[in-house]
Amino acid sequence: MPPEAERERTARCTCGQLSLTLAGPPDRVYACGCRECQRATGSAFGWRARYGKSAVVRTTGEHRRFRRGSDAGRWVEQIFCPVCGTQLYMEAEVISDGLVVSAGCFEQADVGPPAALFNAGRRPDWLTLGEAIPLVE
Repeated sequence: MPPEAERERTARCTCGQLSLTLAGPPDRVYACGCRECQRATGSAFGWRARYGKSAVVRTTGEHRRFRRGSDAGRWVEQIFCPVCGTQLYMEAEVISDGLVVSAGCFEQADVGPPAALFNAGRRPDWLTLGEAIPLVE
C-alpha cells in the first residue's frame, strides 16, 4: 500500500453514478451537529473530510448543486447525485480553496474520527462521542 501522502481515496454516491477521487489524507476530519447538516444527512450530524481543491484527482458522473445560506450569512453549496440524491461533497464561501467530502461516501471509511463536533449544542441529547472528541459551539 502506498504511503498515506500518496494514497488516493474515492467517494461515491449510493448508486455509483457520481464519484470524486482525491489524493492524500484529508486536511481535517470533523463532525457538525447544526440543523442544516442534520437535514442534509438525515442523521444526528454530518461527518466530513476537508481537502484542498488541489487534492481533487478526478470527478466522474453528473451532479447537481444546491446553494443555501449558513448561520454566518455565507453560502454553502451541496453537490449531489441527481439520480440517487446522495450529497457527495460541499463547497463553501468560507473555504474557497477547499471542499468537504461526506466521509461515509468513501469506499473505505478510514479517514479517522472527527477532531471535533461543531455546533454541539444543536445535537440530540443522546449523542455523545466520548471525551477524546471536543464539543465546540
